[in-house]
Amino acid sequence: MVTLKYVIFVMKLLFLLFLFACNSFNEIESYIHDIEPISISGNINAVIEIPSGTHDKFEVSKETGQIVQDIEDGLPRKIKYIGYPGNYGMIPKTLLSPETGGDGDPLDVIVLGEQLQKGSVVEIKLIGILKMLDEGEVDDKLIAVMVNNSIFSDVNSFNELKKSYQGITEILEIWFTNYKGSKKIIVNGLEDEKKALEIFKSACDQYKLYDGKN
Repeated sequence: MVTLKYVIFVMKLLFLLFLFACNSFNEIESYIHDIEPISISGNINAVIEIPSGTHDKFEVSKETGQIVQDIEDGLPRKIKYIGYPGNYGMIPKTLLSPETGGDGDPLDVIVLGEQLQKGSVVEIKLIGILKMLDEGEVDDKLIAVMVNNSIFSDVNSFNELKKSYQGITEILEIWFTNYKGSKKIIVNGLEDEKKALEIFKSACDQYKLYDGKN
């Protein structure tokens, strides 16, 4: 028989666990510099900035390392298109450096699947990459799926994605070509998981070079 004393004990325990979780979350001072790009289990980490299906533009600030709302003309920026087709985020401790034609930001990633909470850190598998130029700067977007707990977790390659979920790659190309308005983005096609991993490793190396100068 469950006693009142036992119920109170469980409630106190749950409350302490909640406080611990909140404190652990707040300990992330910089989503760019305080999280490793590779998890303990050997998977790639992604930080979610914008949940799928939403329009508000958030990004990790290079100055503070925290997720902040993008401001445009003095107002919170909203995407004037259909909502994001996946969970949009970045890979910590990566860099597309200006010296290599990049925009000076961490590597972007679009994580397919169910909507994820802003600020969550998830383990992903790289499936492909969308090759892009934004105002002349390299702004490639990694395409990924969660390692676990997603309808897409059984996908392990670009070819599997195209075969099992027809139309998704075309949706991504159309969305990123048009979400900022016509002629602002140039999409130079898609490549497979091998190219995505190559770009990821290069961005990790560029970050290490940059970090070593500071």
